[in-house]
Amino acid sequence: MGSFQSATHTRPESLDTRKSTLAAIIASGGRIPVAVLGATGVVGQRFLRRLAVHPFFEPVYLAASERSIGKRYRDACVWQLDGEPWAGLGDMTVVACDPGAAPAPIAFSALDTEPARLIEPAFAQAGAAVFSNASAFRMEHDVPLLIPEVNAAHLGILARQRAARGWKGAIVTNPNCTTVALAGALAPLERAFGIEAVMMTSMQAISGAGYPGVSAMDITGNVIPFIRNEEAKVEVESDKILGTLRGSGISSGLHAADFPVSATCTRVPVLEGHTITISLRLRGNPSIEEVAKAFETFVPDTAGLSLHSAPSRFLTLSDLPDRPQPRRDAEADGGMRIHVGRLRICPILGFKFVSMAHNTERGAAGASVLNAELALATGAI
Repeated sequence: MGSFQSATHTRPESLDTRKSTLAAIIASGGRIPVAVLGATGVVGQRFLRRLAVHPFFEPVYLAASERSIGKRYRDACVWQLDGEPWAGLGDMTVVACDPGAAPAPIAFSALDTEPARLIEPAFAQAGAAVFSNASAFRMEHDVPLLIPEVNAAHLGILARQRAARGWKGAIVTNPNCTTVALAGALAPLERAFGIEAVMMTSMQAISGAGYPGVSAMDITGNVIPFIRNEEAKVEVESDKILGTLRGSGISSGLHAADFPVSATCTRVPVLEGHTITISLRLRGNPSIEEVAKAFETFVPDTAGLSLHSAPSRFLTLSDLPDRPQPRRDAEADGGMRIHVGRLRICPILGFKFVSMAHNTERGAAGASVLNAELALATGAI
């Protein structure tokens, strides 16, 4: 369990005390004890693989559903990833998704939506900072929906969240895996010019459906032009991410961007990496050279923070005619980079291009871990 097991049983009385405690652990060269909720699923496994070697976070509680409680992790989890099986944690005992059974100051949630609605608030109420991959709270008005390089300031809404809900802890979410590839690519253009309208079509990897996911009979040699609830998520999440935080403290509020997004989401026979074709209309009639420059000169909100999980470059624009490609580009920077290419004129809306991101790293586990690093670096937790 490491040297901080006892620290998980002493819950800070105030946010300032908790910040000081977490900062002191890192300053001493230690690692903050964390819980992983839904640790036996594929996203939970990706959390564990990252956290097992993380310099600041130490996974000391692996939590899962009732059928896994009390089992060794190796017996409860069918390991699906490359690398060391069970991330070297196979002998740890799985505990309940309950703050009494997993009293860590930080929890990473790989829960499905419905369990998350009950479990994540229980942890936040008990004082944990919950970094969630679930969709349960993404669109709540007082819950940050973060891409750290794009809207780091949205962490400022946490003061209002704690005051309104009476929580000692907090919930911070990352976007849907398709939204990451869309909003990440739109951010430089919204910042430089303003966006008036977006149309997009996704070609989403089968790993986004979880394990065992889509049957081989359905996906082999096929494209499935429907993913339940996906289009609605993409259409609303992007506007929240690219909106602005107004006010401060408990009077702060998130104001969404106001451009419409029309989304079509499809499943394709690709293992990892969601690819999106995007057409959009920009304000101010910029040239294609100006649009390219906006991509190339975009300065992420995290510049200068040296976050462990952040890519060396948030976004790259390729001038090759056949990139980005999931097989060739998705794993760059540990799967945390956004890839853009094929920028050209659209005769209907103005401009069009292709965006691609690793759906289970940038769009899931890696995103939540990066959110936690940002919150620590900025003093939000």
